[in-house]
Amino acid sequence: MSLDIENTAESAAETENGSFWERNRARIFAVAILTVVALSALALSRMLDDVVFDDLVAVIETTSWKDVVLALAFTAVSFAALSIYDRQALALVGRKAPYSQIALTSFCAYAVGNIAGFGPLTGGTIRYRFYSPLGVSPEDIARIIAYVTAAFGFGLLFVGGLGLAAADARLAALVGLPAFSVRAVAILILALVGATFIAAAVAPRQVTLFGRSIALPGPGALALQLGATLVDLIASALVLWVLLPPGSVDFPTMLSVYAVAVGLGILSHVPGGVGIFETVILGALGSKVPLDGLVGALLLYRVIYYVVPLVVAVIALTVAELRRAAAANVALARGTIALVPVVLSTFAVVLGAMLVFSGVTPTLNEKLDWLQAAIPLPVVEAGHFIASIIGLLMIFAGRGLVHRLDGAWWMTIVLAGISIVLAFIKGFEVGEALLLSVLVGALLLTRNIFNRPAALTQDRLSPGWWLCIGVILALGLAILFFVYKEVDYSHELWWQFEFGATAPRSLRAALGVGLTAGAVSVWLLTRPPTGKSSRPGADELCDAVAVVENQPIADANLVRMGDKSLLFSAGRDAFLMYGKRGRSWIALYDPIGNPDAHEELVWRFVELARRHGGRAVFYEVPAESLAMYADAGLSAFKLGEEARVRLETFDLKGSKRASIRTALNKADRDGIVFEVLSAEQVGNVLDQLERVSSAWLAEHAVREKGFSLGAFERGYITAQPVAVLKQNGRILAFANILITALKEEATVDLMRFHPDAPKGSMEVLFARLLLHFKQEGYQWFTLGMAPLAGLSENPAAPMWHRVGRAAFDHGEAFYNFRGLRAFKNKFDPVWSPRYMAVAGGLNPLLAIADVTVLISGGIRGVIAK
Repeated sequence: MSLDIENTAESAAETENGSFWERNRARIFAVAILTVVALSALALSRMLDDVVFDDLVAVIETTSWKDVVLALAFTAVSFAALSIYDRQALALVGRKAPYSQIALTSFCAYAVGNIAGFGPLTGGTIRYRFYSPLGVSPEDIARIIAYVTAAFGFGLLFVGGLGLAAADARLAALVGLPAFSVRAVAILILALVGATFIAAAVAPRQVTLFGRSIALPGPGALALQLGATLVDLIASALVLWVLLPPGSVDFPTMLSVYAVAVGLGILSHVPGGVGIFETVILGALGSKVPLDGLVGALLLYRVIYYVVPLVVAVIALTVAELRRAAAANVALARGTIALVPVVLSTFAVVLGAMLVFSGVTPTLNEKLDWLQAAIPLPVVEAGHFIASIIGLLMIFAGRGLVHRLDGAWWMTIVLAGISIVLAFIKGFEVGEALLLSVLVGALLLTRNIFNRPAALTQDRLSPGWWLCIGVILALGLAILFFVYKEVDYSHELWWQFEFGATAPRSLRAALGVGLTAGAVSVWLLTRPPTGKSSRPGADELCDAVAVVENQPIADANLVRMGDKSLLFSAGRDAFLMYGKRGRSWIALYDPIGNPDAHEELVWRFVELARRHGGRAVFYEVPAESLAMYADAGLSAFKLGEEARVRLETFDLKGSKRASIRTALNKADRDGIVFEVLSAEQVGNVLDQLERVSSAWLAEHAVREKGFSLGAFERGYITAQPVAVLKQNGRILAFANILITALKEEATVDLMRFHPDAPKGSMEVLFARLLLHFKQEGYQWFTLGMAPLAGLSENPAAPMWHRVGRAAFDHGEAFYNFRGLRAFKNKFDPVWSPRYMAVAGGLNPLLAIADVTVLISGGIRGVIAK
């Protein structure tokens, strides 16, 4: 049951093993972002030459509580408006969910996305985890994410145009451009928005723009979408505006600059747009607003609009988890659970960064006086140094929280607990202690979610996590230089130990963080990157066969081939069968056996692949299991559809079955006899079956396959019954049957015909098998998968669907896609989608290439069929 597309396999294999760019694009991307951050830090350092850290602290301390409360209120309004995107997107795909759940999902998605980087992508992970348990297909989730992304981008363009139109002369004077040029840009943007409204009202729902097909919402939905964006951006801009010194800049100017800064921050893909957003704001408003007041407002804005919502998301999810037992909707409860690891991981990383930044900034003078009176100097020095290193370690632990590792849970609990104590030792940092207490409380109350026993030290960091750590370290270094720019460096600084010697203390903390980061990085990067998969021994195969016999999936009998490695559950009542090709660790089907062990096996397999520097792939999995794979951080890509015949209702009556009746009648006239041989009887005719198989392979000029297909091996063929067509005692065709003791489902693997077999023998063999197993009391007969069937024809569908659909429509020279589906349709099957679960990016293409090569027995098998 393979997706045998040779040209796809070859091109993808070339991608993975080909150009330097394709092999290293993730690393190049990470280096590029770090370069942008470094350049932004350099630009900021030059802009802030005249800003003194003490003056900055004074500005923040003098900000009125009234302004802070107003900023918090506007933050709440902004996030409330954002929930409309998700509600509209769900309506677009015809799905419903309680608004409270939609609002929680949207709030968490933006709270994490604002900090982690490109919001639509990081927020998309949260949406995928939440909506999958509700039964929303991966294709519809992709449409939801695309809609939310497009809605925000379109609204951002609209608000930017309004801001430019309202503040054209003032903004032009601010940036040194002619007023008419700013006004012209505003008119152009607003005209584009107006044209979109007209197109939504009078044009078809699908329009082509710049060669791309775009699905337009109706004018009412578009107006609601723009209204939501307008409220969101105005409210979020007001958060920053109310924190600025009074009367320093008018709001229309602020709004236009803010819209540009937000857009550039998103496009940069830098986590949280850190540095990019600030550079734009300072560059545009630095001459209008006092620098210390502007920088202080930006720092408070980051805390209020970024950190506070994340804290609220942590508390809200913790409460939702406590109320889960009383939840009436199990799917909604499971969706909420899926959000907890991502949000708590993000919170742990933010608090880790907070500890790193706190380590490179000085303790306030009044707090130093308290320390000097209460705590010995060596304890203060040690606490400051250790707290900074703990911050870095907490960032590494955050990676494990995403994967629900109990080791990461324990590590974070211990590190956060120690940090709470150190917060008072190093400077009576009550705010830090409170935030760390929230993290500890949330982790304790959600302990049951973090139940994965895998070792934290065995996990590997992706380029995205290295990027996150690199950005935090770079920002920490920039903060150190900014805070102590008036302190002349000397070697003696390293050895100064005094309560008032904050610069040496911060310098030592930065060194400790740097050395720890270097040591952990070297250790992680120098571990062996490869792994091997070995064939199972006789005892393992016996255990696997025993599991197969007591579960319903007939295709699980492919384990009898012995060509796939096995990963058993702790109780050995379930297993995964998998193969390895290149960097792909490919599991065939869902885990087999006890359903209670499935989730555990999926996590263990994902970790096994990551531990060896590979990608985990789950091939041919059903839609019902996608929530489990989403929880493990994988995305689903449709492969095609599997045909299953409900035997209870199958018969040969009616015009649709006319061709089948004709084939059966002709076979009867030709003296062709159908017979099912038991496993014990197969050995008596094995030589005849082998001759038929060899003739079929020679006739079609193909080799034996593997992995998701069986091969003619004597031990495999004699393990289960075989159906044959005979004429005058001679076997013309055969199919080896796959069944289990539960008698719920039957299927066939190899189906081979002698070149002398009459035309229509395949149809006869299938029809006889269906009637036979109906009589035996089986519920289903599986006809196998039709590759690329059922992919969307919509021009606005995801790229995977459009490429697959093109192959289905025009790839007949390589594979009989349409013919295979048409043949199976004769038996009136129920079609069910089948997916491949794997991480996004280029991974799906590379994974499908590795699957094809694995099935074909190597590149030579792909080329030679």
